[in-house]
Amino acid sequence: MTPTVRRALPAVSALLALAACTSAGADAPDVAVPAPTGDAAEACRALHADLPERVDGAERGELPESTPFAMVWGDPAIVLRCGVESPGPLTPGSDAYDPVSAEIVGVNEVSWLLERQDGGVRFTTTERAVFVEMTVPDAYAPEVNPLLDVAAAIDAHIPLDPLYSEETGEAEGTEGTGDAEGGDPHGGHAGHGG
Repeated sequence: MTPTVRRALPAVSALLALAACTSAGADAPDVAVPAPTGDAAEACRALHADLPERVDGAERGELPESTPFAMVWGDPAIVLRCGVESPGPLTPGSDAYDPVSAEIVGVNEVSWLLERQDGGVRFTTTERAVFVEMTVPDAYAPEVNPLLDVAAAIDAHIPLDPLYSEETGEAEGTEGTGDAEGGDPHGGHAGHGG
């Protein structure tokens, strides 16, 4: 091989690698992937395996890197992230902490905090041991519709927070109506939609 060819090969290889990376991830949305551990990671993996191929008519997409902690559908992307931090409006000590004004919606046994954002709505599960976030662009209005397609998988794989399961009598292996200590027999939680 001539010296000129030897010098050109690394440059050509680098350009080909860059082109492959660019084309593979060009249409994939940029998603901050959470990094849950322990039981939370296990629950998120189980959820990921049970998520539907379509959400509100949008087909499952791909992320630049495969992960069991995030999923996307459609374009613009509906984004689901599992194992996120507690949302500000529900986190004591947060500047955004305001559980009284928090807008909560219930969808098929799953309650969600609704936060309006530019271009869409961010929903984060409440009353669950692991926080799951779903960001839905305005293009899918009404934005609550995609929650219908993921609710069963979340209910099946993301357990209730022990605080809520004890109050409602819904913890695994428990029986009762939730009013053992004079609580609400319907398991209602003021401000939590459910």
